[in-house]
Amino acid sequence: MKTKAVRLYGKEDLRLEEFELPELKDDEILASVVSDSVCMSTYKAMEQGSAHKRVPEDIAENPVIVGHEFCGEILQVGKKWQDKFKPGQKYSIQPALNYKGSADAPGYSYKYIGGDATKIIIPNEVMECNCLLPYESDCYYKASLSEPVSCIIAGYHENYHSDYSNHTHIMGIKEGGAVAILAGAGPMGLECVDYGIHCDRKPSLMVVTDIDDARLKRAAELLTVEDAAKNGVKLVYVNTSAVEDPVAYMKNLNGGNGFDDVFVYAPVSFLVEQGDQLLGNGGCLNFFAGPLKSDFSAKFNFYDVHYSFHRVTGTSGGNTDDMREALALSAAGRINPSIMISHVGGLDSVIDTIMNLPNIKGAKKLVYTNISLPMTAIEDFEEKGKTDPLFKALAEICARHNGLWNDEAEKYLLANAKSI
Repeated sequence: MKTKAVRLYGKEDLRLEEFELPELKDDEILASVVSDSVCMSTYKAMEQGSAHKRVPEDIAENPVIVGHEFCGEILQVGKKWQDKFKPGQKYSIQPALNYKGSADAPGYSYKYIGGDATKIIIPNEVMECNCLLPYESDCYYKASLSEPVSCIIAGYHENYHSDYSNHTHIMGIKEGGAVAILAGAGPMGLECVDYGIHCDRKPSLMVVTDIDDARLKRAAELLTVEDAAKNGVKLVYVNTSAVEDPVAYMKNLNGGNGFDDVFVYAPVSFLVEQGDQLLGNGGCLNFFAGPLKSDFSAKFNFYDVHYSFHRVTGTSGGNTDDMREALALSAAGRINPSIMISHVGGLDSVIDTIMNLPNIKGAKKLVYTNISLPMTAIEDFEEKGKTDPLFKALAEICARHNGLWNDEAEKYLLANAKSI
């Protein structure tokens, strides 16, 4: 069976190709891919080639399929897994397999599995690690976002506070406490807010900062103060560039007290230091943002570590349980990861998108792998719709959903876009 896929051959060498998949083995699963969201981690793999820790050294001879945030349908199940999986099931995959200690992962390391493909072969180790996750919903794109959402969920679970009566760590944000999300009006920050409002372990106060009024205004339209209040969370948006002393201002929002949990969503030294200053007694700082430079550092007050019991942690990915939670919350409509999507395109837009990802403004770029479509910002649909009926219809549909990508838009696109 043939597939079309974007494969990595070396540093900055991506190619869209059609090739034959091998015959399915008894311990493998054949599946289609319908949607994949483009991650900055894929850009890093493209930039580094075989120097990347997850990318094999022989990709010039054995190229790998890129993309690791994907969803599709199971087409054929090998004998070994027929009691657990069935053709027609929707699925997503947790790419961090950690199979027998290996760093190999779909989207980085494999010849026949990755998100930027029309069809794939899912190898035995994915199922052995319980990383093939069934997904029950009418749409696909939310499952493609379950991997980045799982990273956000992991952050909430990774934070910890100490019980000094028995020297144990209490995992998770402080329930009913105060949370600050610094640089939180970007795509991942917004979903961090969304999850915090609608999860089972909520804070009572959530302060979200940015330095851009337009981003903060859009954030407040998508995740309203009123909805947060209905869920028992006081939500405050703050433009810290307009405040003389952001730390004092934010502490005043919490009655003059520090914060129990602080998330830093941009790899900027002064933000880490600001987060440290915002911590209250026993507070935990989570450095969520992944820096590109290996020597990234910031000052941290160890006086407060000693006397005020400040804690620090970091989150670079979610585990399988985090991803299951993401899939369940999305399918139930409790969270709306579509707030992370700014662009939509087809498989033929993938190479340019990955190569130029740092320079493309907006949030997550969503790919539908079986269609031909330039990567297009949702906010540009209306203008393109003046000459293209497909974009005209998509603009009208998204306008009915507060300018967001949605189930109706996905169904229309898949039914009417040009096949690749």
